[in-house]
Amino acid sequence: MSFSALALLITAGFIHAGWNIVAKQAGGDARFALFTSLFLAVVWAPLGLWLAWDVVPGWGLKEWAIILVSGILHVIYYVVLLRGYRKADLTVVYPLARGSGPLLSSMAALLFLGEQISALGVGGIAGVVLGVFLIAGGPKLFLAAKDPLQRQRVHIGIFYGLLTGAFIASYTVVDGYAVKFMLMSPILIDYIGNFVRIAVLAPTYFHDRATAAVLWKKQWKYALIVGAISPISYVLVLYAVKLAPLSHVAPAREVSMLFAAIIGGHLLKEGDRTQRLIGAIFIAPVSYTHLTLPTKA
Repeated sequence: MSFSALALLITAGFIHAGWNIVAKQAGGDARFALFTSLFLAVVWAPLGLWLAWDVVPGWGLKEWAIILVSGILHVIYYVVLLRGYRKADLTVVYPLARGSGPLLSSMAALLFLGEQISALGVGGIAGVVLGVFLIAGGPKLFLAAKDPLQRQRVHIGIFYGLLTGAFIASYTVVDGYAVKFMLMSPILIDYIGNFVRIAVLAPTYFHDRATAAVLWKKQWKYALIVGAISPISYVLVLYAVKLAPLSHVAPAREVSMLFAAIIGGHLLKEGDRTQRLIGAIFIAPVSYTHLTLPTKA
């Protein structure tokens, strides 16, 4: 697979880890997701509207159905992720979400999109899963901790991490299908789908305007950062899908674990840094191999 795909996914991984750390620091809920979507709509309006001007009027029912489904899946994914960050550590939720997501999406790509995968590809997926398992705590995840509260916090993190991963797999397959088979623009999928997210999340603001106004004052800077940079990481991934099979791109994008383990571990002071780095080392060469070896699909 080309070096271009490698460059796209490494860049996407760095950006993705960065905005997740910012989102964790914000401590927001569905209203923070709304703030993020509003900033995204404004910041990316020039590019989004320019690309949409001639393309969107020609969309049919199938394209709009994809946008609707994608938008809803992204909302659920993001709200679940934010809830996990409020209830547990990023170093548990993030690796489990990023590890289970590609495993499920790769399986879906093989089963429903007709892709093929080699023995090396299977080994690569296994390496990613093992790496994120170590980053998330390794055997400690299943051993009874002396502190019941900490044990409960880890279990909650596992639950939200895996649930987030399921929705990552869902939207990855839907968006990957749109890019690869319907030839839809990755940028438009994310930008137009963002208006679906705004429509779904808007009631959370009007339900309690006073609280929402207070949260806005506390969180708008975090929301601006996430809204401005998060689309870049995902659009880069969708462009990589054009260059490589989804079953390879999905696990390879988990190179973001390297950045989350180093940067997130330092800033948030969570977990065992040495074990996280060992897990990241498992992921890095696997991701590179997935991207640089030719594919049969």
